[in-house]
Amino acid sequence: METTDLMRMPTGIPSLDPVLEGGMPSGSVILLLGDVGAGGQEFAYSSILALSSSQTVALGGRTVEPRQISYISFTKTKKDIQDEITLSFHNDMSVGLPKIAFIDLSPQYFDATVVPVDWYSGSDLVSRLQKRSEREGMLANLADSLEGIPKNSLIVLDSLTDLVAPYAGTEGWTDLMALLRGVQRVSKEWGSTIYLILTRGILDPRQELEISDVVDAVLLFRWEETTGSRRQRVMYIEKFRGLMPYLEDKDLVKFAVRISASGFEVSNIRVVI
Repeated sequence: METTDLMRMPTGIPSLDPVLEGGMPSGSVILLLGDVGAGGQEFAYSSILALSSSQTVALGGRTVEPRQISYISFTKTKKDIQDEITLSFHNDMSVGLPKIAFIDLSPQYFDATVVPVDWYSGSDLVSRLQKRSEREGMLANLADSLEGIPKNSLIVLDSLTDLVAPYAGTEGWTDLMALLRGVQRVSKEWGSTIYLILTRGILDPRQELEISDVVDAVLLFRWEETTGSRRQRVMYIEKFRGLMPYLEDKDLVKFAVRISASGFEVSNIRVVI
């Protein structure tokens, strides 16, 4: 069974891109849903580092590298993220960091909270309070930031957990889901691949399922017990529009995951014992 001749954007992960016949179909919104520490964050880090430093494997004419890599954060600063990446992996993996466009929405995020202004902003108090009173809202700020990113880019939203938690159980949930549906729709026009990082179990199961239903793909990162009471990271491809028939036909939906100083790696073992 052959997949369609869609353009693919590589993940940059050498052990995964050949399995996906080059990478993710361009224009895909991909939910990285995972247990704490199970590998979702490292997947995103490894992907952007490899693609920003051109450490990708040539996989034919159907692949297209991102025009820009944009990393959007709601609570962390650019320095926080860069330090975390540098400490997690070999130094030579971080050579592409300057090429990544970091978009820090933490001031807008914290404007709507009780967090003291001087904890997250260097602006004077009067300016921040004025901006707080005039703000359009976190969702509008996010939409504006996404519109400013070039087409055919790789975009990481870190973390969707920070964004969705305040809206859970409120009237704002409808607006949030409308935005995610809009992003899923317009990503096809943009040709951009978008990673949404979400910690598993934070939301009500029905809300988690609603987000999973909106996106094009769901990669689930879990911890599983193995022989000798050892824990193993496992990645499931729970959903992938346009690719699931191919993946299931090849029995490529469950992978053991290893995280080292060299980055995120998967192995096709089909059954994890």
